Amino acid sequence: MGKWKPCKRRDFIKKLKKIGFEPPEPGGRHFYMRYGTYTLTLPSNKEYSVPQLKMLLNEIEHGIRKKISIEEWRNL
Repeated sequence: MGKWKPCKRRDFIKKLKKIGFEPPEPGGRHFYMRYGTYTLTLPSNKEYSVPQLKMLLNEIEHGIRKKISIEEWRNL
């Protein structure tokens, strides 16, 4: 099992698109991405720290009901 690394916002968005999310759309202070009926609010940081990345992926896993392993995340 590998180590988690910080992720640039643009790379995070690219990976979410590969999972099946729609492109980001503006709304208020943040951008949003949709996966079916699930909506994810994207933080405005240019880079996501490891704890923030883990929190976002955990939120995504609950929202889309699919487990995302570190290996799967890296291979996206």
